Amino acid sequence: MALRLLEERIRRDGVVREGDVLKVDSFLNHQLDVELFEAMGREWKRLFDGCGVNKILTIEASGIGLACIAAQSFHCPVVFAKKTETKNIAGDVYRTQVRSFTHGRVYDVIVSKRFLGPEDRLLLIDDFLANGAALSGLLDLAMLAGAQVAGAGIAIEKAWQPGGELIRSRGVRVESLARIRSMSEETGVEFC
Repeated sequence: MALRLLEERIRRDGVVREGDVLKVDSFLNHQLDVELFEAMGREWKRLFDGCGVNKILTIEASGIGLACIAAQSFHCPVVFAKKTETKNIAGDVYRTQVRSFTHGRVYDVIVSKRFLGPEDRLLLIDDFLANGAALSGLLDLAMLAGAQVAGAGIAIEKAWQPGGELIRSRGVRVESLARIRSMSEETGVEFC
């Protein structure tokens, strides 16, 4: 159900731009369609039910809305990796680096050691999986904390790019609700 809803929404409102960019800002990562998010959260709950998820981990900023709504289905907290160090999160942190496809730069991402540890069984949530940099960074943070990763819930996977294969080759179960085989400004989006 959530898969069909998301694919329909991408077809209707998604805009393909030059450089392998899919703009879904009208419903996924700028203006947020919370009812769609609720359906996606229920689907990830169905897919990862019984996996012992006790915390959701995401990265700022676009993953936060999805993670929060999904967490309602899992009845667990959300932790998000921050891209900037602030006075309230300086000090005892797990740290790694992530190259952003969208912004074309490398970020230091951090999570306070207070919020991740060996007792955690994590579900990673993000809006896109393309080259796998953000998810790789989240996996690094989980490893540093000694946490287990139940899997990753992705809204949209660009299946022709290497991220999905990279993350799956690390032994991580990836459940993408929309997998795009190809896209172009002329022909639009083709799903797997």
